[in-house]
Amino acid sequence: MPKRTLVLWFFILLKFSLHRLILSPAYDLHRDEFLHLDQGKHLAWGYLSVPPFTSWNSYLILLLGNSEFWVKFFPALFGVLTLVVVWKAIEALGGDLFALVLGATAVTLSVLLRLNLLYQPNSVDVLSWTLIYFCTLQYIKTEQNKWLYFAAVVLGFSFLNKYNILFLVAGLGPALLISPHRKIFINKALYISALIALLMALPNLIWQYQNGFPVIHHMELLADTQLVNVNRLDFLKEQVIFFMGAQFVILAAFVSFFIYPPFRKYQVFFWSFVFTLAIFIYLRAKGYYAIGLYPIFLAFGSVYLEGVLVKKLYWFRVAAVLLIAAFFVPMYQVAFPSKSPDEIAKNSKPYRDFGLLRWEDGKDHELPQDFADMLGWKELAQKVDAQYAKIPDKKHTLVLCDNYGQAGAINYYSRFENIGAVTMNADYINWIPLDEEIKNIILVQNADDDDKERKREQAFFKSIRQTGSVETKYAREKGTSIYVMLDAKVSINAILREDIEKNKW
Repeated sequence: MPKRTLVLWFFILLKFSLHRLILSPAYDLHRDEFLHLDQGKHLAWGYLSVPPFTSWNSYLILLLGNSEFWVKFFPALFGVLTLVVVWKAIEALGGDLFALVLGATAVTLSVLLRLNLLYQPNSVDVLSWTLIYFCTLQYIKTEQNKWLYFAAVVLGFSFLNKYNILFLVAGLGPALLISPHRKIFINKALYISALIALLMALPNLIWQYQNGFPVIHHMELLADTQLVNVNRLDFLKEQVIFFMGAQFVILAAFVSFFIYPPFRKYQVFFWSFVFTLAIFIYLRAKGYYAIGLYPIFLAFGSVYLEGVLVKKLYWFRVAAVLLIAAFFVPMYQVAFPSKSPDEIAKNSKPYRDFGLLRWEDGKDHELPQDFADMLGWKELAQKVDAQYAKIPDKKHTLVLCDNYGQAGAINYYSRFENIGAVTMNADYINWIPLDEEIKNIILVQNADDDDKERKREQAFFKSIRQTGSVETKYAREKGTSIYVMLDAKVSINAILREDIEKNKW
């Protein structure tokens, strides 16, 4: 087996292994993962929160047994594929073994390790950005139209995964226009490619149209509740942290476009980066939205450093790789849920210094938000199960939650296969079963609920009692209460239909 192939397999196995080491058993799955997994039970061409690609992956996970192993395997796999694409980009640019090792190290020991930890659309999103940039690189290098068609197929799937990919197009388009490669706009293959991508995205666009474009409502809600708390300076700081140890590789890539003759024809990548980053900054985007910009620059930077510096500075080979690893060590200490919640809370200063304790509400908390979102779910499911088991008439019993994390966690961890927990939140609002008369409800309510006595529901049920709450320390769901409401006195189905209309986008 060639040396290059052996080294590539080393990095592939290393990345898979690291994903098994960086997650402490103290944590459950993440709130968002539960929603994405439940989408696999309700296949459609669109959802309120994301396009349909994730649901197809979730359906596959269901077929494989729905275990946590497979939930964690797929984002890690997409991260490995991102590594492979960067590797192939380095080869396409003429990089030798050192450039390959440097680029692979920079990808492996970076923020992608954390991103690929969670089952969310983000791992596929970064892979998609990297693939499209790779196709662009190959088109500029060869001027073969097949790379436009490949890019179109990737773009189509990318759109069906996450709309964030449109920001790549928004930055790459004007970058091509101001470059010598503007002649691409008179190439009919470009428009055939655009048609291919449009036809692939069309089923989701039709779904959006038929459902009143919920993506617009979702973006407005996101802007009002989360993006409004995004500080543009913090956004820029995060860009530095994401590939902290490899910043010199990325900077080398930027420099190479202007002073390294073989790379001058690739300046379009630099301007695409500038345009896309400017859009993100203007819109107050979350920092991680821009992660997909960087992997391709690790390829350019690695090849440039190999070609220009390493020929003269042989010691640089070892030093460059060790530098990336050295910077990764402090990031490892704070960026991954490898420590128990108690350990993190007792030694929170490093997390605070990196800004990791700031949540979407703009305030600092005891744990990073993603970590707190992986606590308390098994406890919640067990306590709901205990009450559900006591109700003889399960056919007419509904588990109604306050948010999608609660509903998804109960569905995932419950020992009752068809418990079918729902909420008026996110996609679950479309999955509320109203075909059977509902007589009993197990209600799960957030800790900040202002109706502890359930005054509204007292007129609807003969019996209402609180049976417990989430007590897991540091959980974002701590204090979430569970109520059992039995023997409906009115038509609960009619009330739920009215609530659905009020809460729908």
